[in-house]
Amino acid sequence: MRKKIIIGNWKMFKSNKEAVEFITEVESKLNLNSDTVAGIAVPFTMLSDARKAAKKLVISAQNCYFEKEGAFTGEISIPMLKSINVDYVVIGHSERRDIFKETDEMINEKNKALLASGLTPILCCGESLETYEAGKTIEWVKNQIVKAFKGISEEDAKKVVIAYEPIWAIGTGKVATPEIAQNVCSEIRSIIKDIYNDNVSQAILIQYGGSVKPDNISDILNQDDIDGALVGGASLQVESFLGLLK
Repeated sequence: MRKKIIIGNWKMFKSNKEAVEFITEVESKLNLNSDTVAGIAVPFTMLSDARKAAKKLVISAQNCYFEKEGAFTGEISIPMLKSINVDYVVIGHSERRDIFKETDEMINEKNKALLASGLTPILCCGESLETYEAGKTIEWVKNQIVKAFKGISEEDAKKVVIAYEPIWAIGTGKVATPEIAQNVCSEIRSIIKDIYNDNVSQAILIQYGGSVKPDNISDILNQDDIDGALVGGASLQVESFLGLLK
């Protein structure tokens, strides 16, 4: 049986002080079973303090660069993240792809570098409203997945967490129905099976993200091929975040 994994993506919100206060309060009220992983993806400036404060929650970076060091002004390397004991790293988020023009090839390099380092990638994929309405969701997502897993072994592939986030449902209040989310996540599992085999496809964790809230997360997580959620706005408040984990 696959674990459940709930990660809050804070994007560009909060201060170091607020992050520590949030983690401290959440952990004082948090009871996690061994089958659930919960955590938050915080901005780079908060990672060290968040990691020191967290005893139950895992801490994720929101991005990384694939080179170990060099003349890459403004970037953060994987060894830097490892030095402060970061657990996970989000890569390929739609905002990184759209706003900062990250390519599939860059995301593949990040995926390979993270796996080689022992950190867990949370690999995002998803389509725009235009692509969704054109009926090309699966074609679009398949292209992203195939490119992201290029050159990655079966054993390493099992370690990747895939987050399906339809762009049209992020921060818009629009939510893919549990059935829509399940259909795409099921297709993603089939794509992984085609690339590798059934063993890998059944082992890999797949999250859904896009306007996930305490009042809809149960319906989403009850779907056969959805193992968790990557949550934006609803992860910013203590009670809302705890509500996701009930």
